[in-house]
Amino acid sequence: MMTFITGVLIGLLGMWLLYTNKRRQIKILDEEKQLLQQEKQIVVEFMHNMVEAVVESNDRETMFQRIIHAAILSTGAISACIFEKHEDDSLKGIAVEGLFPPQRQLPREHDGKQSTRTQYIERILKSERFKMGEGLIGQVAKSKRALLIPDATKDPRVIQHDDPSLFIRSIIVAPVLFDGELIAVLAVANPADGLAFTDTDFSLVESLAEQVGLAIHNSDAMQLQIEKSKIDLDIELASNTQKLLLPKEFPPSSSISFATHYTAAQKVGGDLYDVFSLDENTIAFAIADVSGKGVSASILMAICQTHLRHFAQQHRSPSAVLGAINQAMQSSMQRDMFITMVYAIIELDSEELTLARAGHELPFFYDQHCDGSLNVGPIKSPGMAIGMAPPEIFDAVIQDTSVHFGDKDALLLYTDGITEAINPEGDEYSGERLLETLRSAGKQSAQTIIEKTLDSVSQFANGAGQIDDLTLIAIKHS
Repeated sequence: MMTFITGVLIGLLGMWLLYTNKRRQIKILDEEKQLLQQEKQIVVEFMHNMVEAVVESNDRETMFQRIIHAAILSTGAISACIFEKHEDDSLKGIAVEGLFPPQRQLPREHDGKQSTRTQYIERILKSERFKMGEGLIGQVAKSKRALLIPDATKDPRVIQHDDPSLFIRSIIVAPVLFDGELIAVLAVANPADGLAFTDTDFSLVESLAEQVGLAIHNSDAMQLQIEKSKIDLDIELASNTQKLLLPKEFPPSSSISFATHYTAAQKVGGDLYDVFSLDENTIAFAIADVSGKGVSASILMAICQTHLRHFAQQHRSPSAVLGAINQAMQSSMQRDMFITMVYAIIELDSEELTLARAGHELPFFYDQHCDGSLNVGPIKSPGMAIGMAPPEIFDAVIQDTSVHFGDKDALLLYTDGITEAINPEGDEYSGERLLETLRSAGKQSAQTIIEKTLDSVSQFANGAGQIDDLTLIAIKHS
């Protein structure tokens, strides 16, 4: 009987122990679940704070400062600091909150000029630089692995200071990474409850550092996009301004017609054309090309056009106009930049065309004689590019060239984007092909000459793509 009772009691005791153990396991699981839920909530709140930091901060240092503040709130640490990686692979303190202990020994005396000890410590931290592998910060940066030191008082790697307020009891240092690349190092010190950091705290700081890396990457990407948008807007404004400078209408004439074409290789280009009246009997026109492309070239071209209009009213001679432009632009041009240009005038009553060439491609002349014969070829004229030589050299080289521009004659001016257009095999369109195009189309209108030329270049290029600005002026005598 006693054996039976004993067996029952042992069975009941076993059941009670099993029940108690299960309750303990459930309680542990609940506590772990609660801890995970708390950690999740902390990370969510931290991410929210960082999103605000990224969106609302106007500069990088302010963003880092807000990130540090969010880290303090999330971890319950007394102090924290973040060290940003620079291009030379050094790490420099960029943001600090609380009396975060400097990671090097402090000088025995400070200068006394700091208004508070906090400002003094902050200045020290922001002036510190660590090499990869140097100190706790450098070690974590080099290994890219977070470090937990629960009891910093017994770890020789931790720098301790005489000042009790700078004593490190416990510290966590974590790398801030994105896609495996080091961005910064985050360090938090001394929990506010006076206890040591735990493995749970360590896991939390690692999670926070991961979110910091993502936030900083997104901030950098956003700033790049903002800068790109600003540049795109500036280029768009420059492009629109450049288009406004190009004439849409030409001086009226019963005998002379003009047609033009301009296509920039980029949003803004370095080519220019202009057509304007000097008086009732004289029409002036010009084509030019600045070395280089982009906004700087377009600005230089706008300056050139302003000078052209100004000096064209002062000088009747095209070579004198180009000489004046060269002298005026000496101070505006960099050494590696120059402008090629052809400037010409047509006297309507005498049908005389006079031009001067500043190193530009030779104009092509469709010369229809009274006897029915035809000559198609370049008008040769000496000259050198604007900005390449001082006035005493430039003026000695450049000169006017005059031809009779009568019935059925045509003139074609172009930039090297036409003749240097390439096909898929790498061959250039060339001046010879352009002459042949003018020979076949010269008897037609100025607009048709432009269209035929563009069709010829397009067929030759066969989809190879435009590598330079394309500019054409066609002048036709009816």
